Amino acid sequence: MSATPREVFETLLDGVVERRFDGLADLYAEDTVVDLPFALPEPLHREGRQALADHFAWFSTLPVRFAVANLRIHETTDPEVIVAEYDYNVHVTTTGKELTTANIQVMRVRDGKIVESRDFHNHAVIGAAYAGD
Repeated sequence: MSATPREVFETLLDGVVERRFDGLADLYAEDTVVDLPFALPEPLHREGRQALADHFAWFSTLPVRFAVANLRIHETTDPEVIVAEYDYNVHVTTTGKELTTANIQVMRVRDGKIVESRDFHNHAVIGAAYAGD
């Protein structure tokens, strides 16, 4: 039996928090689509598992650690779709700076793999924190 959308999301979130980035791309379908409509300077669109593997490899080099607070996972009438709301408590390891930022992900999981996700993160605030802004 395949993992549920909730289980897949929780595995993804745990991997980010624990900085276990190797293998996180395996949670995504080969032809996955991930949109980040609030990314700056322009929205991001990623297609395919390899694009996510590249992202996680890059992300693993950043001097940030995340903890999750206020996690709420909403199941929908579509059994493939969940909506997750949560806060990231971000710690910048190089400066000691800390901040909190809200996140929402709308994720479709089919046969235990993420086939599509719309991720609403405030990357600008996180980036500014480790850039020293």
